[in-house]
Amino acid sequence: MKKLFPKRSARAAKLSSLILIGGLASTQLTGCFTVGQEFAGSRVPEIKIGQTTRQEITDIFGRPWRTGMEDGKTTWTYGIYKYSLFGADDTQDLLIRFDPQGVVRSYTFSSTRK
Repeated sequence: MKKLFPKRSARAAKLSSLILIGGLASTQLTGCFTVGQEFAGSRVPEIKIGQTTRQEITDIFGRPWRTGMEDGKTTWTYGIYKYSLFGADDTQDLLIRFDPQGVVRSYTFSSTRK
């Protein structure tokens, strides 16, 4: 009986598989990945230290991406971090610190956006 796939075809199939796998891997490497969630960075100037409340922050930015504590006081973080192997990174983060009454006591905003 004659072989359906001669030796040469088996090598060609193996090479084709390697090329396909390599091509798929390279597209994954050229992509980017994102962590966090978008928020309205343009509205950060609306935050007033000693005046803006947690509820007002929620109304402006939505639910925080992360919550935490700093020196025993509540912190909220809004952040979006988009990383690319071959392009510019696109990141924004906003860390808000509240006093015990739930009013903004300080905040830090950083961005790579122009």
